[in-house]
Amino acid sequence: MNITPAMVKELRVKTAAGMMDCKEALTASDGDSEKAVDYLRKKGMSAATKRSSKAAKDGTIASYIHMGGRIGVMVEINCETDFVAKTGDFQQMAKDIAMHIAASNPRYVRSEEITAEAMDREKEIYRSQAQAEGKPEKIWEKIIEGKLKKYYEEVCLLEQKFIKNTDITVGTLVSNMIAKTGENIVVRRFARFQLGEETK
Repeated sequence: MNITPAMVKELRVKTAAGMMDCKEALTASDGDSEKAVDYLRKKGMSAATKRSSKAAKDGTIASYIHMGGRIGVMVEINCETDFVAKTGDFQQMAKDIAMHIAASNPRYVRSEEITAEAMDREKEIYRSQAQAEGKPEKIWEKIIEGKLKKYYEEVCLLEQKFIKNTDITVGTLVSNMIAKTGENIVVRRFARFQLGEETK
């Protein structure tokens, strides 16, 4: 099948992947855009898995100030080398993630950071809701599982839909950069400040 530049461009917009990767994905998927998205995701995830054992000790701290100084964010994103840390693509990704945090207000980087107490509390709420709605007890766990997935998408940075391209998550954005640079990239931590908010 003939893969046109317009098809490649459309896939790039949808996935934020590189031009050659998009062309390869479309070719492998016979021009099927949805299959090409899955192909890229698998490629990004496999690259991310391969690189995850590599030490990511370089990187950058990006900041973003929003709404006339009412919200501020700092985020630390690590990679393996100073060379990658200084590239325009890496710096832009770091700025985009800082802006995303300002807008979407995640509470954790990843789901593994949620405490057991917080998880138990959420599960108990969902269990009570299922009971109050008269759902059969045998499907409560399935309902809880589905609601937890939505909870992760709300509170975990890497699970959230990326604000500049809602077809992908922030985690996919990072995986695409891992595939592009060939280096392990880790969002290590962030801090978000909102003027006048109460502190614990």
